[in-house]
Amino acid sequence: MKNILCFGDSNTYGYIPGNRGRYDYEVRWTGILNERAREHGYRVIEEGLVGRTTIFEDPLRDGRRGVEVLPIILETHNPIDKIVLMLGTNDCKTLYGATAGVIGLGIRKLLEQIRRTSPDAKILLVSPIHLGERVWEEGFDTEFSKNSVGVSKELGDVYEAIASEYNIEFLKASDYAKPSEEDQEHMNEEGHASFANAVYNKLFVR
Repeated sequence: MKNILCFGDSNTYGYIPGNRGRYDYEVRWTGILNERAREHGYRVIEEGLVGRTTIFEDPLRDGRRGVEVLPIILETHNPIDKIVLMLGTNDCKTLYGATAGVIGLGIRKLLEQIRRTSPDAKILLVSPIHLGERVWEEGFDTEFSKNSVGVSKELGDVYEAIASEYNIEFLKASDYAKPSEEDQEHMNEEGHASFANAVYNKLFVR
């Protein structure tokens, strides 16, 4: 079997909106993708972590910097044939004060790590779903602000330009899924199914 590595944050982990639990394997987009990819001789390796960023250190949770762990993960699962990279939502937190352009620099560092460690892997760069308009309000996730919502909406254009520069495939998750009403941040079951289909088509149909 060939390997597809899916490297991301809580929406790759399968975090249930407003529940603090995790969707069952068959509901998560990675699980859905795995079942369909098997027909082509591939298996999906899930590497999603709640709170993961591209380059920023979370002062409250260890091990969240993507650039610290991605090279290790790449070596652990070697050989990797395809990589789906979807990060950036947590980089929008007020704590980091990052613009979409700065977040894009973090994505570039991750892409460079992939090129060094798994040079033959085909990469699909995905800009994450947008944050909900009320995500910063009390009762949702106050680590974000109104500005965070705007930054999340700018990531698609930034990532698309990076993908073009690196000559890799690109997908906007926001074209296929949106944040749930429950927490304004994570995909619901319908979103996971729709996004899984979009990733599958990009990887195997085009």
